[in-house]
Amino acid sequence: IMVGKVPVGDLAPIAVQSMTNTQTQDVDATVSQILRLQDAGCEIIRVAVPNMDAVRAISAIKAGISIPLIADIHFDHRLAIAAARGGADALRINPGNIGGPEITREVANCAKDYGVSIRIGVNSGSLEKCILEKYNGVTAAAMVESALRNIELLESFDFDQIKVSIKASDVARTVEAYRMLSAKTDLPLHVGVTEA
Repeated sequence: IMVGKVPVGDLAPIAVQSMTNTQTQDVDATVSQILRLQDAGCEIIRVAVPNMDAVRAISAIKAGISIPLIADIHFDHRLAIAAARGGADALRINPGNIGGPEITREVANCAKDYGVSIRIGVNSGSLEKCILEKYNGVTAAAMVESALRNIELLESFDFDQIKVSIKASDVARTVEAYRMLSAKTDLPLHVGVTEA
């Protein structure tokens, strides 16, 4: 897939991504931090998009940087749609907390219209209740089931510009989950540890 101009997956080199810890709507601080990250070798940047002020900052931030920008969305699908329309190169959503299938379809359709890829971000702290009950808590298998369920959902909307992360707060469970997931899909994987 492409994240802006950066290929991800297949035989492409591993791309280094980081996330800002500034208030995204503070354009000067956010751009300054991204430029320092670029100098350190960062090739893709993710910014938090918790509100419309952050969405409105995306185009100004992009004007000051040269690497692709990912909008990190939780809970409100309207922010994902606005971010795609506002120039984000990719979206990070957690289908477990973005809403139901019809809401996810709206996000996927908008992403397709704007040529934006989507990272399905499964976190140990936000698994679907039915999966937590089935596995009696957070396990590697539970996270993999959540990821596969959400991959299938996006693919059912004829959307295939997908990468996947499946993060726990401990390294051993994270590695176990990624090994299980990589045996079940050939989608590009975004590897990291949550709450790092």
